[in-house]
Amino acid sequence: QVSLVESGGGLVQAGDSLRLSCAASGRTFSRYVMAWFRQAPGREREFVTAFTWCGGNTNTAASVKDRLTVSRDNAKNTVYLQLERLKPEDTAVYFCAASSYHLPTNIAARYSYWGQGTQVTVSP
Repeated sequence: QVSLVESGGGLVQAGDSLRLSCAASGRTFSRYVMAWFRQAPGREREFVTAFTWCGGNTNTAASVKDRLTVSRDNAKNTVYLQLERLKPEDTAVYFCAASSYHLPTNIAARYSYWGQGTQVTVSP
C-alpha cells in the first residue's frame, strides 16, 4: 500500500524558512516523479514543484522558484521541500504527490498518490 506522509508544517512569520518532509512507502519510488502542490482556503490546488526522484529533471512554479530547494534522502525514502523568505501568500496546505509519469508534470491529475497534507501558515 502506497503511503505519503507530510510533516513539518506550522505557524511561522513572514521572512522565515520552513522545511517540509514527505515520507514515502509502499513502492520503489526511484522511478517516480515526486511533486509538491499547495491549496489555500477558497482556492484551487496549485502546483509548486515536481522532480524526478534521481533529481535529474525539475519543474518549479515561477512564484517560488528563487525561494525553493528540494532534496531527498534515499535511505529514508523521504523528499524535502525547503521554502525560504516565506510570505503570507504562501499560507496553504501543502501536499506531497507521486506519479509514474516520466516527466515532472505540473498537472495534478497525473499524480496517483497523495499525502494528507500539512498546514503552513505565514503571519505578516
